[in-house]
Amino acid sequence: MAGAQSQQWRDRYGPWAVVAGASEGLGAAFAASIAARGVHLVLLARREDRLTKVADELRAAHGVEVRVVAMDLAHDDLLTNIATATDDLEIGLLVYNAALSAIGPFLATPLATHVTEIAVNVRAPLTLAYHFGQRMATRGRGGIILMSSLSATMGSALIANYAATKAYNMVLAEGLWEELRSRQVDVLACRAGVVRTPNYLNSRQEDSSSSEGRGGMLPSQVAEAALKALGHGPGIIPGLGNRISAALLGRLFPRPGAVRLMGSVMRGMYGSTGPKRQNTVMKPPSLV
Repeated sequence: MAGAQSQQWRDRYGPWAVVAGASEGLGAAFAASIAARGVHLVLLARREDRLTKVADELRAAHGVEVRVVAMDLAHDDLLTNIATATDDLEIGLLVYNAALSAIGPFLATPLATHVTEIAVNVRAPLTLAYHFGQRMATRGRGGIILMSSLSATMGSALIANYAATKAYNMVLAEGLWEELRSRQVDVLACRAGVVRTPNYLNSRQEDSSSSEGRGGMLPSQVAEAALKALGHGPGIIPGLGNRISAALLGRLFPRPGAVRLMGSVMRGMYGSTGPKRQNTVMKPPSLV
């Protein structure tokens, strides 16, 4: 990004940004792209050691300040913890990338796991969007990116609850886009397809050389697409192939047929009982 454009971006979305789920993969890519624009960072995730590694790399590469906040986004004290960690900062951008998904049959997954999915994927982004959104609206500028998924479009076997939580994020972001734009706060739902994050690669055990298509997009590609789209509409589907697939699926199939098709895709990828690596937090491929 050119110097003048970068300064304009910092003026609108700086001087600090919060990235939730920033310890690796897409969250770390968002942090790197934001740091490259000269915006300081607060990184949230559970694993302090990984956050510290990312923070050290960003400080060295971009000369920005980085604050590491290790926290469990599913806990009831989220709002208290985030306020304590950031109330002395002017937060101009929130990127909520954290997500929990237990891939497998709905009834074979413990209810407690489904409830935790809702805490991480729904309650936490709602809480942070409300908390930081109030401050952004008061000062008259800012941005919020909520990571949704192509799975938000319809229900899917093996990720039924996850897909439902991603639909919440999509609809919430769209509503806030309309509600807050008059106060100069930009909101975006990023409906990503397959992203080659470490969790995805571990679950699929595929070669990591390709960047899009069946192998998925690189995290840096998705992050850049979302950051560039912020302020230009309520949502984005990164990747031309993903946009074409989403459009064709919605137009060519009646909804019951599309749901059945996506269930077949998921079972083909993971089997009828889900991935072999059970009890693993991962983001499923968002083809659906």
